[in-house]
Amino acid sequence: MEKVAKFLKEAETYYLATVDGDQPRVRPFGTVNMFDGKLYIQTGKSKDVSKQIHANPKVEICAFKDGTWLRVAGTLVEDERREARASMLDAYPNLRAMYSEDDGNTEVLYLKDATATFSSFTAAPEIVKF
Repeated sequence: MEKVAKFLKEAETYYLATVDGDQPRVRPFGTVNMFDGKLYIQTGKSKDVSKQIHANPKVEICAFKDGTWLRVAGTLVEDERREARASMLDAYPNLRAMYSEDDGNTEVLYLKDATATFSSFTAAPEIVKF
């Protein structure tokens, strides 16, 4: 899992896919944080992406860096603990201009039952489950 978090941080931008009814939705994200032994992302509860995740928490993440791409399929689970939100915002202090751990909007979610696949054109795929 640490290898997945490191890759996503180094890629800086990853793409999160959700489902809106029967329509796939993909958008860029940049937040990833290890907290309490889990891999977290962050969004705002007021955003459509949050509503889509709560309706169907199965998501996929994709990132590309240095000729290698990573796909992570899993289920997102909201962590309502203030400490989890604070950890994310401490890792990304620039987000504090828009979010606060106590604003009622900041949402952190961790991946569970995840399968991460590292792929490239020059090596066999590497699969990490967490």
